[in-house]
Amino acid sequence: MTNSTSTNVPVGAESAPVRAGRREWTALGVLMLPLLLVSMDVSVLYFATPAISADLRPSGAQQLWIFDIYGFVLAGLLMTMGSLGDRIGRRRLLLTGAAAFGAASLLAAYANSAETLIAARAILGIGGATLMPSTMALVRTMFTDPGERAKAIGLWSGVMTGGIALGSVMSGVLVEHFWWGSVFLVNLPAMALLLILGPVLLPESKNPNPGRFDWLSVPLSMAAVLPVVYGLKEIPSEGWHPQYVVSVTVGLLFAALFVHRQRTTASPLIPPALLRGHGFTPALALTLVSAFGMMGSAIFTTQYLQSVLGKSPLQAALWSLLPSVLIGIAGPVTGQLVARGANRGYVVATGFAVSAAGYALLASTGTDSLWLVLVAAGVLACGVVTVMSQLTDLALSTAPVERAGTASALLETGTEFGGALGMAVLGSIGTALYRHEMPSSAPAEAHETLGGALATAAQLPGRSGETLLATARDAFTTGMHGAAIAGAVVLAGAAAGAAVTLRRIGAAGK
Repeated sequence: MTNSTSTNVPVGAESAPVRAGRREWTALGVLMLPLLLVSMDVSVLYFATPAISADLRPSGAQQLWIFDIYGFVLAGLLMTMGSLGDRIGRRRLLLTGAAAFGAASLLAAYANSAETLIAARAILGIGGATLMPSTMALVRTMFTDPGERAKAIGLWSGVMTGGIALGSVMSGVLVEHFWWGSVFLVNLPAMALLLILGPVLLPESKNPNPGRFDWLSVPLSMAAVLPVVYGLKEIPSEGWHPQYVVSVTVGLLFAALFVHRQRTTASPLIPPALLRGHGFTPALALTLVSAFGMMGSAIFTTQYLQSVLGKSPLQAALWSLLPSVLIGIAGPVTGQLVARGANRGYVVATGFAVSAAGYALLASTGTDSLWLVLVAAGVLACGVVTVMSQLTDLALSTAPVERAGTASALLETGTEFGGALGMAVLGSIGTALYRHEMPSSAPAEAHETLGGALATAAQLPGRSGETLLATARDAFTTGMHGAAIAGAVVLAGAAAGAAVTLRRIGAAGK
């Protein structure tokens, strides 16, 4: 039996790379199941929300919590769960999280009140926070050959990105043919399969000398992450209101306290030495920028398909699947290029340049450019997956194997921050340009958002409604152009930064 499939993988000084066999690749397939479901759960309520509202009759605040609590809990606990997995064992944490995720899915499916559904979604977030860093850390453990690890992480990145798009489509199909609880029940077979096959196929690995667990860092990390993510996610739709600015500021203050704690305590949750690893900090920063680009575009393309082109939610979700076809190819192909000697820094820079080109295409669209928007989204996503697969491989190969869970959690937390920041910054640019383009004589609701314009136009007679609708669609497209140009500039800058900071780092991160 190879080292990578032993029940207790040695850590510390890494042994010579061993080629993965059928068992490792089968285990990777098993790991893809929870990863796919966790990423799908980010978007699985997109089409189920109206049915849930009709059945459970939540208040406005409860409806927001039903939708958002999953992402908030997941983001807040990632660093804690990554460090915990390094201490108690990544497989043990993964299987525990899978059991919790399955139980919470069952509870959510048959929830008879908004409060129960909110609680179930919170538990799903806890389970998701255990699953995401554990799967990535186990990939690091099972695939010790740099080329194979790059290929495996490429597949991991493609599944992670594609799952978000697939979640909304599955939600629409299931709600159309079954009841809303079915969007949660689909989790059960996959989690059952993981619980059955995981103990057989997955190796156990952990840090043999983790030190004491720093309990004080847990609330500090949550207080640092949650207010920032909350504020950044609310700003695109609500504007730069003082409460959201205060929320972000409070989070940043707690982030400073968290960093101070990590630098001064004897057994930190996030060891500062991890960030000093050759290439780790640039990989973390560039991962944040790539998530900025990906989520910053999604806020416009989804609205464009529905509100500008007039597609139904399910039609828009089905169309949005087309760009995902290319996503599954980008990561593995990029991994093969680096394995064959391509300079990682230049590959990452090229990925950012491709994403910037996707934004440039988005900036050239009109109000009836379905295929151009889909091509732009596909090009942008290919570039992002190329970047994220290589940066993930770099960060994990740079980090000590005993800290693989912590390194994975940091990358995932950076992705959450980057996505929220992209929506806030680019969303704000788009909103400002929309309001600038709308005539001052337009009704107040129509002047604020495209959704408001659609609602107002539906109440106006004849040509008045059509004129307002056309004006609002033009204004939204102009706002999307401005945000796309800003996104292209950011990603082009990241391409230059990657070429400079990563050009001397080889395929194994050395």
